[in-house]
Amino acid sequence: MAQPAFFKQPPSSTLGAIAASTGADLVDAGHHDQLITGLASLDQAGPTHLTFFDNHKYATQLAATKAGACLVSPRFEASVPAHVAVLRSTAPFRAFVRIAREFHADTLRPQSWFDNEAIASSAVIHPSAHLEDSVVVDPLAVIGPGVEIGTGSVIGSGAVIGPGVRIGRNCNVGAGTTIQATLIGNNVLIHPGCHIGQDGYGFIFFGSEGHVKVPQIGRVLIQNDVEIGAGTTIDRGSLRDTVIGEGTKIDNQVQIGHNVMIGRRCLLAAQIGLAGSLTIGDNVALGAKVGINNHLHIGDGAQVAAMSGVKDDIPPNGRWGGYFAKPTRQWYRELFAVERLARNSAPDAGSATPDPKDRGA
Repeated sequence: MAQPAFFKQPPSSTLGAIAASTGADLVDAGHHDQLITGLASLDQAGPTHLTFFDNHKYATQLAATKAGACLVSPRFEASVPAHVAVLRSTAPFRAFVRIAREFHADTLRPQSWFDNEAIASSAVIHPSAHLEDSVVVDPLAVIGPGVEIGTGSVIGSGAVIGPGVRIGRNCNVGAGTTIQATLIGNNVLIHPGCHIGQDGYGFIFFGSEGHVKVPQIGRVLIQNDVEIGAGTTIDRGSLRDTVIGEGTKIDNQVQIGHNVMIGRRCLLAAQIGLAGSLTIGDNVALGAKVGINNHLHIGDGAQVAAMSGVKDDIPPNGRWGGYFAKPTRQWYRELFAVERLARNSAPDAGSATPDPKDRGA
């Protein structure tokens, strides 16, 4: 059985056209009309594929590649095999991404999983909901009363959109996602299985009454051009709103607590946990599995290393890591000091282990 292809085959393009599109220099003009039919990694590329190289770690793969052409920085240009056409670029991967976005535009924004161009007959839409023209709703999606959805948006199969939710134009709501108490801007991409706008985790202890729920009466506000990875949960605010700033990109399986405010153009990697009522500035980058305590402030441009636990405010442009997180230079010094201490206190490899019976001799 032939292997299935899930995405469209890109049209062929000449190296001359690719050079013009990416801003790269085609080193040998004789390859101007050479055809490229697709993109591939160094180790899987064939004679009609374009690849890229920008990391000496993969030098062995570059030497053995069968690619037809390679985007490469000037410092590695001499390492490209003679049979591979060279496209010189100061930023090879950036150039590769540019052409990949042209070749595979269909992968950038999910479309209907059922090749649907309108509203599926099995979708349930409340009579008071308002959907602008060209909204696509896949089978078994449920859209509640008072919902507003802008033109060009796609609602995936099994998604549930709660009362009064507003979704802007050219948005995607993935299959199996639930959304309530939320206002969403334009060009927002929500991957499958997300849950947005549910209760925040708020309880107070009332003695014999046990833990009593605190009403969560805020909303979730998601600004333009946000992307939210599969399986992510975003709680609505308790009194103030939970806010995701414009252009922020969130990976899979991230938990965002109530009242969290995330600035613009932030990057949040997978499995991050953000406790309630913390504030994150603009252009902040958080590595995978970072956990941040509640009521903290993470300054603009800060970066936190993966698997760090943050219990203190981080100043603007701070570079922090560790458990508990601290400035990375301090963290590294402490790690090295502990390693030196462990090495220096270890018994000599050739010395005999004392016999416990000799202690009383």
